[in-house]
Amino acid sequence: MKSPTLNAVYHLLYDTYGPQHWWPGETPFEVMVGAILTQNTAWTNVEKAIANLVSHNRLDAGKIVATRKDHVANWLRPSGYFNVKTERLKNFCRWYLEKGGFRALSRMDTAQLRVALLSVNGVGPETADDMLLYAFERPVFVIDAYTRRLFVRLGLFNGNESYDTMRVDIESILGPETVLFNEYHALIVRHAKEVCRVRPRCGNCVLLDCCPAGLLS
Repeated sequence: MKSPTLNAVYHLLYDTYGPQHWWPGETPFEVMVGAILTQNTAWTNVEKAIANLVSHNRLDAGKIVATRKDHVANWLRPSGYFNVKTERLKNFCRWYLEKGGFRALSRMDTAQLRVALLSVNGVGPETADDMLLYAFERPVFVIDAYTRRLFVRLGLFNGNESYDTMRVDIESILGPETVLFNEYHALIVRHAKEVCRVRPRCGNCVLLDCCPAGLLS
């Protein structure tokens, strides 16, 4: 069976779910904070942690850096691994301020900015690409566990590719389209949560007719 194209998968998902209006954040900085806090936890938990920062008037890089670690950790507690995330968030905020904040960082080209983000302790490729795509609106495709699971099941990748190999391959096929990348990733996340789970619900899948793994299940 021939695997579907990346564009075909996108259109099937979009026709099924419609626009997703991602990322859930009111400012670029909030998006970046969310990208750090969402590591190893559900987004509902991140929302609670961000709400705590907002309620204490601390959703600001300078204020986070100036606030005692134990206070920040307590506010981040809902997001899990709160001590580790406090360190990572404070590291990021110090770096963010040293670099001149969002306006200064926005002047970097995408490749330069990606390298800069990856230099921050606690910011890995997925987190950096979340920030690039959703905060800085750069055409970078995010490869998360949902993306890898779906595309491997569809036969588009074999599963052994590195993060950057998958990212570059997808970007080269789809072209540098920020709006498309934004919507596509959001659709993948929704589909993977609702249907293409670790234990997939193939009977309810809009991609079933073009999914080798689903047809074998």
